[in-house]
Amino acid sequence: MKARAMTMNRRHWLKLAGLMGATAGAGTIGNLLLPGAPARAADYKALVCIFLYGGNDGLNTVVPTDATRYGQYSAVRKTLALPQASLVGLGSSGYGLHPSLAALAPVWAEGRLAPVFNVGPLFQPTTKAQFRAAPESSDLVPDNLFSHSDQQVLWESGSTDALTRTGWGGRAAQALATANPVISVGGNGRFGLSALSAPLVLPEPGATFGAYELGTDSWRTSYAPLVARAAALRGIYSEAQDNDLAEVYAGMQRDAFAMSDRLAALIKVKPGQAGSVAAIDNAFAPLIANGDVADGLPRQLYQIAKLIAGNATVQGNRQIFFAQLGGFDTHANQIGGSVLVGNHANLLKEVGDSLACFHNAMKAMALADAVTAFTQSDFGRTFTPNNSSGTDHAWGNQHLVVGGAVKGGLTYGTYPTLALGGPDDVGVDSWELQGRWIPTSSVDQYAATLLAWFGATDAQLDTVLPNLRNFGSARTLGFL
Repeated sequence: MKARAMTMNRRHWLKLAGLMGATAGAGTIGNLLLPGAPARAADYKALVCIFLYGGNDGLNTVVPTDATRYGQYSAVRKTLALPQASLVGLGSSGYGLHPSLAALAPVWAEGRLAPVFNVGPLFQPTTKAQFRAAPESSDLVPDNLFSHSDQQVLWESGSTDALTRTGWGGRAAQALATANPVISVGGNGRFGLSALSAPLVLPEPGATFGAYELGTDSWRTSYAPLVARAAALRGIYSEAQDNDLAEVYAGMQRDAFAMSDRLAALIKVKPGQAGSVAAIDNAFAPLIANGDVADGLPRQLYQIAKLIAGNATVQGNRQIFFAQLGGFDTHANQIGGSVLVGNHANLLKEVGDSLACFHNAMKAMALADAVTAFTQSDFGRTFTPNNSSGTDHAWGNQHLVVGGAVKGGLTYGTYPTLALGGPDDVGVDSWELQGRWIPTSSVDQYAATLLAWFGATDAQLDTVLPNLRNFGSARTLGFL
């Protein structure tokens, strides 16, 4: 394993630790280092990362529809092969989506959906011969391939070194000096970490957001013991401290109170309540029942939509958001009695329906051109099924990008050659011919395409994505 020296300024470490202590009781984790700047709506842009934990089966997410390649696909996938007639056709592209992603068909028709093929962690462009000849300690071999935890780190960090502490989202927020750190509604993932801050982790709609659980709910601001506690804490932290340690800690507590005061009301709003946005509620209507959005990814993307609509409160003209959905480790029973049932079908339906509702909300608010959502995942799945009607861990994978700035109607990257033992398969010996595709596009190129649209300069891209320079002039993939 390749070690990497890492340092952190003591003052910044203390700031990070201080805020975590202040917000942990409220179910929030994060760093509120950077004061909010006035919103600049005319120049607003947002990136929304959706991480599919467990390793999504990209080979059943986007499937070739031409006779030759569909025949190759069907012959090897066997019982996991999706019937050709069931696929959601993507025009003349030669590909179709899993039928559970039918909600994204109108997004493709609008030219606002881009499938990106065979993406994964790469140090540099790598052929099968180079990979097979390289020792395990070589830079050409990403750390701990096929391991969930390590490959999640590599995707979230934009690295091939599993010891990388920071995420490419966090580094981008730091490099571009965004008003807020990465804002996560899906937990404290590696993606949002920078050298100076952790992501700001927010709860779901309807939840209380407040430092020390001292939120802005009416009962919390009228119940005498809580009022006294809040006043005492604010008083303590407003006083000048007599050393650097105490001053940094006090400053973080002040920032935590200020952030919770500013965002609590916005975070708490649920569909149909005072303060909700009709355009968002209408767009998410298929996923709303009994006054609430369906749990999981729908609820996370609803919260992000509210935060984008409430940018004057959230502040800043650049925002990076993080959401996630788990359960994609489909080693067994990947499909049920038909292609529309089973673990994978259910998960993709949640992804497709949520993304479609989110995109429709952005359109309704005339913000679609300013917001780009994209998927990430641990790795792809093996081309061949296993003995449990599932798939195992692989490497390169297909991903989806949605937004008004997407150059749609096209696919991007290079779809793998569907041949076991072929040029894209890591395997040579019979026992390893499972279809673990060597990526033909890197996480760095994928991220650089998103960040270049977001406003990052070439110099900033090289800072955020250190391996990007290894790809020469092919720095981006062209989908934005």
